[in-house]
Amino acid sequence: MPSHDDLRVFTVVARRAGFSAAAEELGVSPAYVTKRIRMLEQALGTPLLLRTTRRVSVTEAGERVYRHALQLLDELDLLVQAVGQTREQPRGLLRVCSSFGFGRRIVAPAISALVAQHPGLSVRFEVLDRLVDPAAEGYDLDVRVGDEIAPNLIARRLVDNHRVLCAAPAYLARAGGAPRTPAELSQHACLVIKERDHPFGVWRLQGPGGATATAKVTGPLSTNHGEVGVQWALDGRGIVLRSWWDVADAVDAGALQLLLPGWHQAASVWAVTPQRLAHSAKVRVAVAFLQDWLQRTVRAKAGPGLHKT
Repeated sequence: MPSHDDLRVFTVVARRAGFSAAAEELGVSPAYVTKRIRMLEQALGTPLLLRTTRRVSVTEAGERVYRHALQLLDELDLLVQAVGQTREQPRGLLRVCSSFGFGRRIVAPAISALVAQHPGLSVRFEVLDRLVDPAAEGYDLDVRVGDEIAPNLIARRLVDNHRVLCAAPAYLARAGGAPRTPAELSQHACLVIKERDHPFGVWRLQGPGGATATAKVTGPLSTNHGEVGVQWALDGRGIVLRSWWDVADAVDAGALQLLLPGWHQAASVWAVTPQRLAHSAKVRVAVAFLQDWLQRTVRAKAGPGLHKT
């Protein structure tokens, strides 16, 4: 029978499409990874990977083994949690991802506090500039901002959030004043951000009395990093649409000015997990901790962009 350790190594190689990348993630040598894959292929009697000089791809048999291995390893983790005292003290590796700016500023400190409270947990945290499918990419938990979530995933709202419009006074003076309606945004230099769930160049806004508006925006500057967009706004380069916690300090200091009061973009914070981890104790504990953390830290900055509900 194949070893569960070999199966775990194989799933990482398949996900990372390389032996060296898998070795780095697992904290072992590439030679060790090669040996474990060879033993697994011998045990199963079939090639699982196709190796070239540039990358590793999965064979048809490897695809089947990968799907079953993920399920088996998750069930093994659940078994260990069930027979151990892990409902109160979760143990094992938790694979978490989030977006660049939000992950660095908000999620990373929360994970640090999570591990301090639950020392049996180890966390591998990655920040990415794209929308992630945690079920397909091997993540246990994706902490994301944005309300569009695929139906095959489990999502729990961690905290309500709204994005707001703002710009530097210097830009507004140069542009002849602030926009008075969402439609006038198309006449301004807007700092377009392609970040995970953002449709590029389209700002969908909610306003007073349930009103909605869609603005097609353009400008000389665009980026895939929200913090870069905020810095450009501070430099007076245009209008930015960002979460309140990203701009609160600058607004309070007068470096940025809120625009179109009453108009915002809903973008709550969610914990997104694969269906197969619905009963995982370590995921359950992590999600509950993150919800409590965000309720206390993010809502402490509640302003025009956040509602206390």
